Amino acid sequence: MKIAGFDIGGANTDLAIVEYEDGEIKDIQTVFEYLPMWYQNERLRNVLYDLIEKICSVEEIDAVGISMTAELVDKFETKADGVLDIATTCEKLFDCPIAYIGVDKVLSLAELIANPIEVAAANWIATSQIVAEIEKDCIFVDTGSTTTDIIPIKDGKECAKGRTDFERSATGELVYTGTLRTNLTSFIESIPLNGETYRVSSELFAITADVYNVLDLIKDEDYVCATCDGAGKSKEESARRISRILCADLDILSMDDIKEISEYIHQEQIKQIARGLKEVSQREELDKVVVTGLGKDILSAEAARLLNLDVKSMGDYFSDDECTVAPAIGTAIMMKNYIE
Repeated sequence: MKIAGFDIGGANTDLAIVEYEDGEIKDIQTVFEYLPMWYQNERLRNVLYDLIEKICSVEEIDAVGISMTAELVDKFETKADGVLDIATTCEKLFDCPIAYIGVDKVLSLAELIANPIEVAAANWIATSQIVAEIEKDCIFVDTGSTTTDIIPIKDGKECAKGRTDFERSATGELVYTGTLRTNLTSFIESIPLNGETYRVSSELFAITADVYNVLDLIKDEDYVCATCDGAGKSKEESARRISRILCADLDILSMDDIKEISEYIHQEQIKQIARGLKEVSQREELDKVVVTGLGKDILSAEAARLLNLDVKSMGDYFSDDECTVAPAIGTAIMMKNYIE
C-alpha cells in the first residue's frame, strides 16, 4: 500500500509517499517543489501530479492525504475560499480516497465544505503525530522556509493553546519567521557595525536565505525560493542584497562586513524564536524540545540551547530531507490510519 501525503504551502508544495507492508512502514520517499501560490496557484494541479510521478506512477497510489497552509496567500479573498479552491483541485485530480488534515481530526470533503477553516494551516497537527513517538512530553519546534511552529505535546498528544494561525500568533506557538523567505527588516531595526549603529531600510532587499547562504549554513540546493532582486544565488549576490538594507553596496561594505552583519542577524533570529519558545515552555512547564524542519539545526536547536532546554533532533530518527517535509510524512501516516 502506498499513501501520498501532501503539505501544500504558500511557497512550497511537499510530498511524502509512505509505503506500507503488513501494516508497517516499508519505505518513505519525499520530494518538493517551489510553487508561489500567490500568483501561480493555477499550476497546483500539474505540480501535484508531477511530484508523484517523480517517485512512482499516480496509479500506484492507494490514498491521498492533504494538509495545507496556502489558503493564506493573497490570491484568495478569504482563507475559506483558499481551502475550498485547493480542495477542488485535489478532488478533480485524484480518483483514490482523499481526506484533509484538520486541527481536531481528519476530514472528508463533505466535512471540509461544512467547515473549511478547520483545515486551514493545520499541517502542524500532522507533524505532532511523528514527534509524539519520539518524545511523549516535549515542545516540538518546526522551523521551515517561512514560519516556525512551537507546539507543546503532553502524554503523547499535542495540546496547543491556539488552534488557528491567528490564535497561535498570540500564544507563542507561531512565530512568523523562517530559514529562507523572511524579510530581514521584519525582525531587525538596526545593525551594529564598526562601532556605529545603523538603522535599516524597511525595503524587501534581502531575505534570510541570503544570510544563511553567506554564512554557509544552507546548501546551494536549499535556496529554492526566488531572490528579491531577481538576480542569482551566489554568495556575492546574496552579500550585495544584504548590503542594501543598510543603504550600501559592495563598494562600501566588504565581505567581512557582510559576514559580521549576517552573524548579528542570525543571532537576532534565534532570539526571536526563543521568545516564543520561552512563552510556551514556561506556560506548559516543559523543558524538552524536539526540533525539525529546514532550520532545525541553525535556528530551532540554537533557540532551545539559548534557554537551556534539553534538545533532541528529528534528524536523529529521519533524514534531513524527511525532516524538511515532516508535515507531509505525518499527513500520509494520518491518512493511512483514517482509511483503516
